[in-house]
Amino acid sequence: AEDEAGLNELAAHAAIAIENSQQFEQLVASRKQIADEAAEGVRLIGENVSIRNLRSTIERVAPTDLALLVLGENGTGKEVVSQMVHYLSPRRAEPFVAVNCAALSETLLESELFGHERGAFTDAHEARPGKFELASGGTLFLDEIGDLSLGGQAKLLRVLEDKVVVRVGGSVPITTDTRVIAATNQNLAELVGERRFREDLFFRLNVVTVQMPPLRERLDD
Repeated sequence: AEDEAGLNELAAHAAIAIENSQQFEQLVASRKQIADEAAEGVRLIGENVSIRNLRSTIERVAPTDLALLVLGENGTGKEVVSQMVHYLSPRRAEPFVAVNCAALSETLLESELFGHERGAFTDAHEARPGKFELASGGTLFLDEIGDLSLGGQAKLLRVLEDKVVVRVGGSVPITTDTRVIAATNQNLAELVGERRFREDLFFRLNVVTVQMPPLRERLDD
């Protein structure tokens, strides 16, 4: 009778463990399916030699964790390239989070990128994670990085160097494992010369550079 009771208790624990394992496997499969479907919707259209070279560069860079700087005019597909890099990388099942830096004022910057704690400022009724936390394990796409204020650039540089964020109103350091891809339609080298963009941040972002060719330069497409 004692053995039977022990076996029943063991079976109950085993059943819970098996059920949890099955639920975890279902979640993993669902995430993979979502990532696969999202990846299928990202296409870099064109057969011009510059586009073929661009695809080759993406395939080489994607499996790494190197920072990527995507340069090009508006409408040339900078976010498409960033998404391709993400979905061809080992991070593909993790989040791809896009942020438009041009839309971030100095006051909103820290809260948007690094998050805030409840009561950190007016209207902060609850704690909220920032984009770096949301993208942890995945990719953070910083669009129009050239429009980021100098103060914002300094804060971003610190996070890129330390890989740690602290929420506004908080004191606990939060480690993030986020790959950063930045994009701009501006000449960052010129902005550095004009002291409108930090040189140390430029070199931190400019590990690998991709130049997006406009359609007028590949008329055969």
